[in-house]
Amino acid sequence: MKTKKRKPYGSPAKFFDELMKDPEVRFYYEEEKAKTHIAMAVRTARLKAHLTQAGLAKKINSTQSVIARLESGEDNRTASLPLLARIATTCGGHLELGFSFKQAN
Repeated sequence: MKTKKRKPYGSPAKFFDELMKDPEVRFYYEEEKAKTHIAMAVRTARLKAHLTQAGLAKKINSTQSVIARLESGEDNRTASLPLLARIATTCGGHLELGFSFKQAN
């Protein structure tokens, strides 16, 4: 019995580079990336402040489910800047917002 030779898998970078040329794909990728960064930032801040989700929620006059949704990164709703600022302040930090751009060639 003859076995088929398998093609070695190459790096997916070329495939993703091509995908990112599509503005719509890029938009949704950046949106999901931002949600993930927000989720990680909220969780990290809460843990640094030694707070539970319920404890943080109480201090910012919200609910535990709101904090859980934020930390999951899967909520379709976008967190407001005032909410994120309250979380940052309550956890002993401050909210920063910025943009980054590719270097000109």
